[in-house]
Parts: sequence; structure tokens; C-alpha cells
Amino acid sequence: MKPTRPPTSFLDRYTGADFAPLYTATVHVTGGEAAHGRASGIARSADGTLDLQLRMPAQMGGPGGGTNPEELFAAGFAACFHGALSLLAARAGVSMADAQVTASVTFGRDPMDGLFTLVAGVRIALPGVDRAVAEALVRNTERICPYAKMARQGIECIVSLEL
Repeated sequence: MKPTRPPTSFLDRYTGADFAPLYTATVHVTGGEAAHGRASGIARSADGTLDLQLRMPAQMGGPGGGTNPEELFAAGFAACFHGALSLLAARAGVSMADAQVTASVTFGRDPMDGLFTLVAGVRIALPGVDRAVAEALVRNTERICPYAKMARQGIECIVSLEL
């Protein structure tokens, strides 16, 4: 089955005054160890399509055998960037047949506060696409991709407690 073209109408500019939600994903994390201060347990989406074991990576002294917040963030970033790039490419009539987006997320120590932080990188491969066209697509994708925007500007986050 041939994949459908992305709906380029998503690129139409929104002119409302308030945030306009289009979709909300909800994931619950339960169980696991808390002593090491890293995610463990099970992550399940409210709709049941995501059901993952969370484990501290072996590279950090954990057991491995599951995913972790850095991998999940990298997957989301790469998928979001690829989707935004696909929208722009479709609108420009550029083939994305061999396109690859690879995101890396590194967990490390933050020299600003002595605690922890993340550093992300995104690598895009667009074989067969003219360099000037590819550079314009990537530059514009950085503007419209919500993950890239979040990485640049931060994100509104409301933390609430239930007892």
C-alpha cells in the first residue's frame, strides 16, 4: 500500500489569540525503583498503544533491557522533525523517499547549577536533494517543528500534585 501524502494544510498559519489544542497524548509511569533517581517501571499511554519497560541504561550502571527518558525524547524529536520536514517537502514537491532523521539526546551534568541537563542533536540525511533546497527545507523545518521550537524556546509546563 502506498503511503498517503502528508496533509500540507497543517502548514496554514493559525491566527487565533489563544493556544488551540489539536491532540493530547497522556502517558502514565508506574512501579520501578526510586533509589537510583532514574526512571524505571512501566510507561503506558492512555490509549494503550504505548507499553514500555523503563530501565536505567547499562552504560549508567543499570540493568538495561528497557528504554529510558533520553531514548523516548530522541524518538519523539526525530519523529516530529521528520514529520515537519515531510510536510515542507511535500509542499515543495521534493521527494523524501530516502530521507533519514536521527536524533541523539545526551544526559549529563549541568555546570550552571551542578545538577543535570540534556543536550540534543538532530542529523538529517536527504540523499539526492539539491544542497540549497535541502538547507532551506531543514532551516524551515527548525522553525515549524514543535520539538525544535521547544528545544530553542522552552515549553510551558504545569506540574500538579494529587494526594
